[in-house]
Amino acid sequence: MPSQIRGFALWPVTLAAALLSACSGESPGGSTPLPAMQAEAQGLVNPAAKFPDHHEFDASLYLPYRTANGQAARELAVNLSYPGMAPGQVFAWQIALVDERQQQRRVLVGEAVWGGRPLTLVQAWDGMDAQGQVLPEGRYEARLTAVAVPGEVAQAAPSSGEARRAALWARAQGHEVQQRWGFQVGRPAGPQMPAFTPLRTAPEAGESQRARIQSVAATGALPFTVYYANLHSQTNDSDGGGAVGSCTSSQPAQTGAYGPTDAFVYGRNAGLDVLMTSEHNHYFDGSSGTNTSASPATARSRYQAGLSAASSFNAANPGFLALYGMEWGVINNGGHLNIFNSNELLAWEYSGSNELFGDRYVAKSDYAALYGVMRSQGLIGQFNHPETSGQFAINGTALAYSADGDEVMVLTEILNTSAFSSNTSETETGRSSYEDAFNLLLERGFHVAPASNQDNHCANWGKSYTNRTGVLIPNGTTLGRTAFLDALKARRVFATMDKNSQLVLQANGHLMGERFSNSGPLQLSVGFANSAGRSVASVQIIEGVPRRNGTVSTLASTATATVTPAVGEHFYYAKVTQDDGKILWSAPIWVTQTSGGGTADTTPPTASAAVSGTAGTLTLSATASDNVGVSRVDFVVDGNVKGSDTSAPYSLALDSTTLGNGSHTLVARAYDAAGNVGASSSVSFSVSNAGATLNETESNGTIASANVVSGQTTLSGTMGSSSDKDFFKLNLAAGQKLRVDMVGPSTTDYDLYIVNGSGTTLVASEGSSSSESVTYTNGSSAQTVYIKVISYSGSSTTQRYTLTLSYP
Repeated sequence: MPSQIRGFALWPVTLAAALLSACSGESPGGSTPLPAMQAEAQGLVNPAAKFPDHHEFDASLYLPYRTANGQAARELAVNLSYPGMAPGQVFAWQIALVDERQQQRRVLVGEAVWGGRPLTLVQAWDGMDAQGQVLPEGRYEARLTAVAVPGEVAQAAPSSGEARRAALWARAQGHEVQQRWGFQVGRPAGPQMPAFTPLRTAPEAGESQRARIQSVAATGALPFTVYYANLHSQTNDSDGGGAVGSCTSSQPAQTGAYGPTDAFVYGRNAGLDVLMTSEHNHYFDGSSGTNTSASPATARSRYQAGLSAASSFNAANPGFLALYGMEWGVINNGGHLNIFNSNELLAWEYSGSNELFGDRYVAKSDYAALYGVMRSQGLIGQFNHPETSGQFAINGTALAYSADGDEVMVLTEILNTSAFSSNTSETETGRSSYEDAFNLLLERGFHVAPASNQDNHCANWGKSYTNRTGVLIPNGTTLGRTAFLDALKARRVFATMDKNSQLVLQANGHLMGERFSNSGPLQLSVGFANSAGRSVASVQIIEGVPRRNGTVSTLASTATATVTPAVGEHFYYAKVTQDDGKILWSAPIWVTQTSGGGTADTTPPTASAAVSGTAGTLTLSATASDNVGVSRVDFVVDGNVKGSDTSAPYSLALDSTTLGNGSHTLVARAYDAAGNVGASSSVSFSVSNAGATLNETESNGTIASANVVSGQTTLSGTMGSSSDKDFFKLNLAAGQKLRVDMVGPSTTDYDLYIVNGSGTTLVASEGSSSSESVTYTNGSSAQTVYIKVISYSGSSTTQRYTLTLSYP
């Protein structure tokens, strides 16, 4: 269970004060040496343990939406975890309290040392702003940002204030976690909601305690029945099914106490209409890594047994839908997504006899290829707990759009409860929102609806919280696999934190999830119903533009709105906050406006690109023109934006050592004020840095004997045994960033680290293969660091690994 600690600090804060308040619960003012805390934390976790599907920093925020007396003062709780990370990391966070005019009223900050167990830090906020005044009645938002930083970096950073925050955020490992939750002070008036007749809901199932809105169609209701689903959970076919009394994390592969049929029984009795068990696709060899001695036939048959279990349960339990499928991918340099309807196990791992642990090969983290396979096979999927950076990348772009991906990805999670919750009373407070990623996916051009699931790894399927994914199926249609999947394909879906609520968005007679053409005014209407007496505190209609890659905005804060869109493509969705703070999100509607809104600028700029130089400073240049005007030009090298220029002549200086030797491509992307984008033709160029390759010289198995890197950008070596280690020494200037990409033999599992002179890990990549990548940003002083390669499993004296160094 998480350790609960009370008290965190406000700006300004010293390191000692922050650590003391976070780790002991005492008031700021004392001092506890960081090394002592690190030493005390040792042994709580095995730093070398593998968490390929959960090895990521996680932070969430909980605060009451309102207080019983309407006052501003309340407690705030920050939940922090980093599964698989060695003790000693420092977690730093800040919470900005922002009013409806987007004015920051106060900032609360804190730090804590990771000791191997999840932390919950609680602060009693006095309701005051930064000037000591009580916040007036109104609606506000608490915005959490949090990072994980190596302990020695935190120790060396400035002791307090904005300088400390900047130093910690600059040296963060992995991505920054952001969470936003609304709250209100007093009792501000809620919006007027239009009349809405609740939709039919499914009849009671099993021992459900959920209050159904109604089980028969009402006069005037839309002709659909709402089914409430949890579309993300695991059992002992992968890393779930842990017994509630002892479950605090993912389970070692296929060791959990409970399997798919157990989950279906539990979910049905918990009041769910639909439960999907989504097993990690690379666990069917009985390992979180690669168990080369396992039987591929056994792996394939276990997946088929899961499909059969779901089919048998459905036949015996009409009115409930059991789904069995896979959660494909890994977190490290990847991203998880569910595949709802595959009769084949998609895999990338091979046995020692070179036989695939699955039915069909798809390379790990190759999302372009995966989407293509899914489309050809008629499969559909859901983005799971998506982040705005570092996931679902194609050609270096996160959440990258592809036509195949747009066709097959029908849902994306907008909210999850804690994956390792063992709560069975539906009161879990550890919840994460992915609304920013949802908005970005829509702006990318994906046609996805929001989902709200529980990602259960403990045996509490559907019971950790009241959140559900609501799916609309035509009245008179029996709940079954085909009807349910058809509804997902139609995006007739809403996400809800309250299982007793419904949300429907309509526009000119069209239902959420639809795509249609429109001429003239567009009338939008938000329908809401709740069977437990809840009302609406606030409503937003959000608008955006597909393929713009811009930022969504609020069209209206009312439940009805009429707008005449500009000619072109648009999307709209509704977000409703109840009077208890629980939120619902509708699927979007997608509108092609053909006339009536004025003539939009749809003409993209034109651009051309060129490169001069092969080593040292390369000059990237572009010409661009537009019928209205060019707002900026991005220089994209090998799919990654290296920089921008906002005025002609457009150019960018690029250090050649940030690229590997060999051939590269440059594309210039020109933008205009309307968001139109024009790209140049791809231009090929070559880089030839001096001293390009360093072959390791044994022995280099310690920091003291490390091979010295002197300008080389490619390092090569072998792992002579499963206990071999290789070290490479290099110097980084203040603020310099280093990226190392490793490719090793396909049948091995090598891990990659950057450590300091005392051997403390600064960054690590511990995936389940020998394809690893780390990025490290140096602090305010020059430093000597060491690249470390180890064998987790497998070795070869003839097949070499290659490290590619760049300085982005």
